[in-house]
Amino acid sequence: MSRVKRGVTKHARHKKVLEQTKGFRGRHSKAYKPARNRLEKALAYAYRDRRNKKRVFRALWIQRINAGVRAFGLTYSRFIDGLKKAGVELDRKVLADIALKEPEVFAGLVKQAQSALG
Repeated sequence: MSRVKRGVTKHARHKKVLEQTKGFRGRHSKAYKPARNRLEKALAYAYRDRRNKKRVFRALWIQRINAGVRAFGLTYSRFIDGLKKAGVELDRKVLADIALKEPEVFAGLVKQAQSALG
């Protein structure tokens, strides 16, 4: 049986990693071993933060809604409760956008929520 030399495969694997680590600082973009370690960590952070981003944006939307609602003497939780009782099914992303860009429409939503609360 003939001997298999692995140089081509190894070179391709190393090249793939080094291409992905282009732009990293120092040896993390030049030498294979530290580049591989840094790439694994980078991919783990990327995976984690794709989920965290959703969390962060939801918190931002809630803060914007709360700020908009406080002007009408209502709290965020009471406002959301009022909207649910009024049957308004808008998500927080849309509510935050309306509060920011269309205050008169948002005022109408607040009135609806207040009337549903009683």
